[in-house]
Amino acid sequence: MPDFATLAVFCAATMALLLVPGPAVVFIVTRSVAQGRATGLVSVLGIHTGSIVHVAAAALGVSALLAASATAFTVVKWLGVAYLVWLGVRKLMAKPGEAETAELATHSRVFWEGFVVNVLNPKTAIFFLAFLPQFVQPSAGPVAPQIIVLGLIWMALGIASDGAYALLASALSGRLRRSLRARRRLDVGSGVVYLGLGAAAAFTGEPAKA
Repeated sequence: MPDFATLAVFCAATMALLLVPGPAVVFIVTRSVAQGRATGLVSVLGIHTGSIVHVAAAALGVSALLAASATAFTVVKWLGVAYLVWLGVRKLMAKPGEAETAELATHSRVFWEGFVVNVLNPKTAIFFLAFLPQFVQPSAGPVAPQIIVLGLIWMALGIASDGAYALLASALSGRLRRSLRARRRLDVGSGVVYLGLGAAAAFTGEPAKA
């Protein structure tokens, strides 16, 4: 396991990166604004459950394969683009005031949306591959367990920072959700955000070949 000084630097670097809004934060804030605090927090859990896949992949070396294979990168990228576009179109086509069938189903769907959005983001996989190994100390023992520990710390800090975004966004948007017209605007805004994220993912370049 890395020593205390390395872990301290890792935590500081992680927080600096997590506090900068990215696609995951946009997804969480969009959900929090549109559906409230509980849904926002569920989206946080979905996003970071997806992070488990990337941590495990980094520990097993799968991320290295993804970074080295242009075909694998392209397949994952376009799966992610298609999913984000589908979310965007669904939001734009939603009827004003359309309600979910049940709160449990709503939270379940939001959770899995967050999970899939994060898992199908090849940039996240490559980021874990590039970032986590910088803090691994081969002299401290096997590499894979160290990556897992660092990944779990990343996830804990990510849940804390993204949870704060969810709470803040939901607190500022309570009045908007009470208005049917405002809720429709939020749906349209959410749809545009998802389509924008899909477009951004589509223009993500392929990893350079060695």
